[in-house]
Amino acid sequence: MSGHSHFAGIKHKKAAQDAKRANVFTKVARIVTLAAKDGGGNPDMNFKLRLAIDQARAVNMPKDNIDRAIKRGTGELKDSASIEEIIYEAMGPENIAMLVKTATDNKNRTITEVRSTIEKAGGKMVPAGSLKHLFRNVGMIYINTSGHDANDVEFKAIDAGAIDTIFQGEVLQVITDPRDLKEMKENLEQKGIQIENAGLLFIPASPVSISVEAKIDYEKLLEKLDELDDVQEIYDNL
Repeated sequence: MSGHSHFAGIKHKKAAQDAKRANVFTKVARIVTLAAKDGGGNPDMNFKLRLAIDQARAVNMPKDNIDRAIKRGTGELKDSASIEEIIYEAMGPENIAMLVKTATDNKNRTITEVRSTIEKAGGKMVPAGSLKHLFRNVGMIYINTSGHDANDVEFKAIDAGAIDTIFQGEVLQVITDPRDLKEMKENLEQKGIQIENAGLLFIPASPVSISVEAKIDYEKLLEKLDELDDVQEIYDNL
């Protein structure tokens, strides 16, 4: 392309990567803050905080950032606005049911950004409680079975009390009752199984299918929503 600067291209790409990294840090820091706010700043006494710190370490968040996020949650940083979790419900392309979990210090900004993004994609927000019955709240543990006997790992997960197991390539997804997540995770770790990630999430009670065209549009919507700092997780009934 005439006039294109190779250095400028690299610089732009690095800027985009740095921006995405900052976006990830912002999202994870808010998970840590919410966990500390809900159950205190000691991860030994607060399992939810321990999971959040694991997520922060998984994305290489500096320890100072983690500590600051914890202090924000416990109220030790007096000049910081309070963070709260809000789940919005929406219908996406071809009536995909969506739950958009956010962590925000400004509800007006968040609802405006989420609504605008969804409506531009042809979707619409719906009143709270309209779609949650289409989902189940579960505990989910992710195990990378690479280098291990996948069947043996799955057997150990089932033996530990898994409700269901699903393979996505080499990653084994272990579904548990939300109340059993802590015990299940610790049980598997005691058996020498390395946990890649774990947490509470929503899965569809009755998954639906959509057209290829709608799926393409929906994936674009997911990308736009994911770019919003306040959006933490997006669940759907696909």
